[in-house]
Amino acid sequence: MKGSKVVAALNETLLEESRVPAVVADVQTLIDAEVSDKSGASGLALKGGYGAVKKVSPSIVPDAVTALLPAFVAKLEPYWQEFSASGEGSFADFISARGDAVADSLLEVTDERIEGSDKAVVKSMYSKLRGSAKKHVTAALPRLGDVIQKHAA
Repeated sequence: MKGSKVVAALNETLLEESRVPAVVADVQTLIDAEVSDKSGASGLALKGGYGAVKKVSPSIVPDAVTALLPAFVAKLEPYWQEFSASGEGSFADFISARGDAVADSLLEVTDERIEGSDKAVVKSMYSKLRGSAKKHVTAALPRLGDVIQKHAA
């Protein structure tokens, strides 16, 4: 029966100590792919900034993913539970259909983190990119849904 099975919370699967390195690696691959797919002037700027940050500090992306993962998982949990109860086919399709709400939920995490930062350079870069962030996060939802479903299964 669809609605009767108990579904593990995402924090019990995605944040399980032995699984975190693989989750972080897959999220970094997702970010690299999303940045690579960007085109036009804004895509060029995003690729340049991303490449520069990775050159200066190669561990910045995995470190950021690791630090933010628990908060992102918490934001995704209600969608995961609703998806699991719905019996729909893929989490990618489920969150993509709710793109605006899911993107807003995820961006709350980075907005709160930046607000608490004392690094002026990071705040400045974030403020320049924040205007287009929702569009980019929404575009990444299909890949994100696949990563979540892969590791939560």
